[in-house]
Amino acid sequence: MDDVAGIYAREFEYLDRYVQVGIASGKVISLTFPRTPEDDAETDHPLLDRIEAYLEGDDESFDDVELALTVPTDQREVLLAVRKIPFRKQVTVERLVRNVAGLDADDEADHDTVRTALANNPIPLLVPDHRVRDGPSGAPPEVEQRLRSIEEL
Repeated sequence: MDDVAGIYAREFEYLDRYVQVGIASGKVISLTFPRTPEDDAETDHPLLDRIEAYLEGDDESFDDVELALTVPTDQREVLLAVRKIPFRKQVTVERLVRNVAGLDADDEADHDTVRTALANNPIPLLVPDHRVRDGPSGAPPEVEQRLRSIEEL
């Protein structure tokens, strides 16, 4: 995906939505689940093929996909930690707070930082916030539940 840029979208029946990916300089900058894609979205992209395989049950981590996370530094650290949660594993917000350097599990503000990062996640699925059992998600609730069911969470 070195110099690839653009918007790519494909409809996935299981999600009852499209998966739309924004790419700039070969890095994913956004992933959304719209009911209808952008008018100029193209349907052919290798990442959409991988997402299709994932939705069909393949153990896909997406950890080799380059991301461009444009979020505040504290939220970035949270999302990078979420990205490391393995396929078919779950953590709690509490565990996530404990796993992110610089956050204090006894500080409610740090719990809020984690929840804010999850809710504002610009790249759900590739940053698998659906694996945080008691946290919000950047994906719509019905999509989040379907992602969890794929992974049997």
